[in-house]
Amino acid sequence: MKKPVYRHELKYRINLPEWALLRSRLPAGVQRDEHAGENGEYMIRSLYFDDYWNTAYEEKEIGVLTRCKYRIRLYNCSDAVINLERKSKYGAYIRKESAPLTREETMRILEGDYGFLIKKPQNLLREFYYECTSRIMRPRVVVDYDREPFILHAGDVRITFDKHIRAGMGSFDALFDPELPTVDVLPGDSMIMEVKFTQFLPSLVKKLLPPSSSELTAASKYVLCCDAAVRQMPYDRSEGILWKTRP
Repeated sequence: MKKPVYRHELKYRINLPEWALLRSRLPAGVQRDEHAGENGEYMIRSLYFDDYWNTAYEEKEIGVLTRCKYRIRLYNCSDAVINLERKSKYGAYIRKESAPLTREETMRILEGDYGFLIKKPQNLLREFYYECTSRIMRPRVVVDYDREPFILHAGDVRITFDKHIRAGMGSFDALFDPELPTVDVLPGDSMIMEVKFTQFLPSLVKKLLPPSSSELTAASKYVLCCDAAVRQMPYDRSEGILWKTRP
């Protein structure tokens, strides 16, 4: 069995001038991720799931130290790589697990057909079946953004700039549609910088980080997009669930 990997994750909300300065100060040894396109970026689309009680949303909002959320993730709206992921948080640490899906399997999940998951060899897919059937786990919101990724092998460091964060407004059935309508969830000059590391954070990278006052402690792309979806479409007629909104 593969040993779980627990990582640190720091998040910062920055603007375009800060982004330009930070990129210019990237230390030697930091390389662009090989999966990035010619422009140095790739597009990420994640379909997040939550249960009937919106547990993932509520636990993030109140800061529960141990929590998790499920998502189906694809890149550049392609079906070449599709993964079911579970991102778990344990205090100051995060852990990400993933299992591959085909496009056909993804569409079966969107249609509410979960039975095939129980027969899959990956534990994650079988556990997702349990969540869908016992806790009424269902699709909640599509989160799109353009990621500019960098890596530093020392300390297993990954630095990413997530730009143009937006919430999908169309049908979940259009998961692979690049023309899926979206709404921006941050001002045009804002983005999220994430720094993940496993072993240690090299001092050169530590000096690069924005002031601690900029660190995001209560927001996430999932929460931002859920709130945007509520403002646009507060009632989910397909499930008959009224989203819980902030007071």
